[in-house]
Amino acid sequence: MKTVEVKKGILERNQENADLLRSIFYQNRIFVMNLVSSPGSGKTSLLEKVLPIVKENYNILVIEGDLQTENDAERVRKTGVEAIQINTGGACHLEAVNILKVLKGYDLTKIDCIIIENVGNLVCPSSFDLGEDLKVLLISTTEGEDKPIKYPSMVRVSSVLVVNKLDLIPYVNFDVEKAITYAIGVNNKLEIFKTSCFTGEGIEEFAVWLKSKIEDKKL
Repeated sequence: MKTVEVKKGILERNQENADLLRSIFYQNRIFVMNLVSSPGSGKTSLLEKVLPIVKENYNILVIEGDLQTENDAERVRKTGVEAIQINTGGACHLEAVNILKVLKGYDLTKIDCIIIENVGNLVCPSSFDLGEDLKVLLISTTEGEDKPIKYPSMVRVSSVLVVNKLDLIPYVNFDVEKAITYAIGVNNKLEIFKTSCFTGEGIEEFAVWLKSKIEDKKL
């Protein structure tokens, strides 16, 4: 019982911080996307392809969450987009307080969009609101097509599903449509994108979607 009470307290404090963040983002008309996946699905690779397209029209800030290293933040910076690294140490997810700390004193009036690349994990991040407008769940063809039903909590709280690494389909045992069917069975409101960061398939479509979300937040 004490364990349950401790977890409830942690989530309540996180929600308070998330609500504060959401208010800040709303006041500044910033669209915020929480990008989630298991390790190695291609979150950073997707950003490397999409950011050069979107940054032509909008000012973007990327917040990178990893246990260690600044490797992903450095990759994002090479696109010309500013990136802030958060190293969580042993924590398997980002919390709203982490975002509040790195944005303290930051001039958000110049930012149109914040993309939070969460720690690679499909369990813990599903429980922690970061004040985002929506979560984008990325899975890849190198994973099992049953990933959406093995991790339904993340699918339920996500608004978008991206199936990545389409170029590897000839070499892996992965049924894209079955994976999508599984995901829709858990959450029938998901928007679906199919991408390959190697061939560029689907990248333009996802970039157009992101631009539309940024514009919608300004209305």
